[in-house]
Amino acid sequence: MTVVTNQPTLQVNNLSKHYGGVYALADVSLSFREGEVTAIVGDNGAGKSTLLKAICGALVPDAGDIRVRGLPFAFKGPNDAREAGIETVHQDLALANNLTVAQNMFLGREETSGFWPFKFLRARRMNQRAYETINSLSVNVPSSQATVEELSGGQRQAIAIARATTWGNLVVLMDEPTAALGVTETSRVEHLITTLRERGLCVVIVSHDLGQVFRVSDRIAVMRQGRLVAHLVTNESSGDELLGLITGLKESSGRE
Repeated sequence: MTVVTNQPTLQVNNLSKHYGGVYALADVSLSFREGEVTAIVGDNGAGKSTLLKAICGALVPDAGDIRVRGLPFAFKGPNDAREAGIETVHQDLALANNLTVAQNMFLGREETSGFWPFKFLRARRMNQRAYETINSLSVNVPSSQATVEELSGGQRQAIAIARATTWGNLVVLMDEPTAALGVTETSRVEHLITTLRERGLCVVIVSHDLGQVFRVSDRIAVMRQGRLVAHLVTNESSGDELLGLITGLKESSGRE
């Protein structure tokens, strides 16, 4: 079993983002730890995706800061977050259908040998690394050399997650990781999520599927109208409590 340390892997402190007079995020503070899955839930417009985008560098918050293992960062773009050990699986997956699994996993980070102008792709090495990652996560795909267009929706999601784990050595963020997937493929992706937790990564998912939230998460952050209204331990909460907090029919008890 993974031993969780006291030091949060990722912290956001008083993050705010507004568009005119509308606050998409309002003074949001949260801690995320290694070896845990934190689910972020809330109704449409609650600020979930905005929070994820701020953490991954896709947008710059107007106030607040982000800390990785206690060190402050000011991400100006996704590359800054990646360099800090944070990888993101977006809802659209950002995969190139005409490329192979291995090519997608190394897209923009291709391994080469030689010196300019005589540089060569290390295709065999990339295929081997892709195979090793896929095998370690028990991802069910035909081959690391299969093209993405040949894969099912669940397999594509699995490849996006495998790519994130190849490069994200600390934190993996996922935006609706099983949206539009069937029951079997959803189960496989959820197994991948728990595998990442067992490997000691800090995993953060945005999900509308409350059943999934209770199946895979350790903690739940509830957002409403851009604010964090509750941060709960999953096995100490219930579906009724969560629905009440999401809709505003129940006030937070302030516990975590």
